Amino acid sequence: MSNVKERFLRYVQVETTSCEANECCPSTPGQKVLGEMLVSEMQAMGMKDAFMDEHGYVYGWIPAKGAEGAPAIGLIAHMDTSDAVPGKTVPQVIPSYDGGVIRLKNGVEISGFSFLPGLKGQELIVTSGDSVLGADDKAGVAEIMTLCERMTAPDAPNHGKICVAFTPDEEIGRGADLFDVKGFGADFGYTVDGGALGELEYECFNAASCIVRVKGVNIHPGSAKNQMINASLVAMEFAGMLPPWERPEHTEKYEGFYHLTGMSGNEEAAELRYILRDHDLGKLEEKKAMMTTVCETLNKCYGEGTVAVELKDSYRNMKEIVEQHPEILERAKKAFEENGVEPIIKPIRGGTDGAQLSYKGLPCPNLSTGGYNFHGRKELIPVEAMERMTDVLVALVSAK
Repeated sequence: MSNVKERFLRYVQVETTSCEANECCPSTPGQKVLGEMLVSEMQAMGMKDAFMDEHGYVYGWIPAKGAEGAPAIGLIAHMDTSDAVPGKTVPQVIPSYDGGVIRLKNGVEISGFSFLPGLKGQELIVTSGDSVLGADDKAGVAEIMTLCERMTAPDAPNHGKICVAFTPDEEIGRGADLFDVKGFGADFGYTVDGGALGELEYECFNAASCIVRVKGVNIHPGSAKNQMINASLVAMEFAGMLPPWERPEHTEKYEGFYHLTGMSGNEEAAELRYILRDHDLGKLEEKKAMMTTVCETLNKCYGEGTVAVELKDSYRNMKEIVEQHPEILERAKKAFEENGVEPIIKPIRGGTDGAQLSYKGLPCPNLSTGGYNFHGRKELIPVEAMERMTDVLVALVSAK
């Protein structure tokens, strides 16, 4: 029998970084490599109907046992990892954390985080310092797969139908795009994609993206007076006209933001890429309007057509849907409490597949994985948290 630690260490070594520039699904081939591994493992457990579709979505089911009238519960995690740092992971294990500075192999240090003292004495999995770890969300994948192994064993507790899915491309906002909600067959679901042990989240951002394109006029600098329009400088001017206090580094809790995620350009053409976020839909609309207003203002200065913005909605706050089903949240709270974990209910300053799935007819709050510092070289996860989270999932799906 494979435990959650062994699974996690195996999964993170498959490079599954998603790529927004690629329009195919999945956006990178490594995600299907991991998907094939998961299907094989599920089938070996006895989940004979497990399969991966042509888009890289993995599905599997465990029939009800002794509780055929219980609701069908879905458990979902994503296979891809963030492209914020390299994704070729070489995990490192710290058998018993001493509470001090964690020095990774390449010289990167993990220190100063408020949660670290509480992890003293635990077994930690970290990176070499050269890549992301991938606990977001391969910890969720490993926890669900370990749950599957336990619930397909002869001594499994009674339970209703368990529906399992692993999605591609969540990190680039496409994880739920081609999800087969009807075929999945769950009455409600949970994404296992959160952070510290105990997190239970059913509020997320409303989200949009914006591409700002600037057309310049390039003239030799020796004769550029009153003629050149430097596209890169106009782009910088655009960025400077947005409120600096509404950037991610200056916001928290329910405060939204404008986040510049990429920029490129020269004198002739420049491009800025933004994501816009706010828990309040009305405030998100105000941010979208601000992008348009800045565009119009600069076009008055430099000529119509100099600046163009392309706005696209990404997902909505799932609170509106999930709060209509309080029993789903109560079930999760009880599962945590039965395992000695205090539920931590707070808004997600991000999004999950569950946001889109909730609006597609599958109410889907988000549960913790136990990890910290996602999307960076200082990412880590305690083995004890993954083990406890697996116990929580068993309680969650077991017949009450």
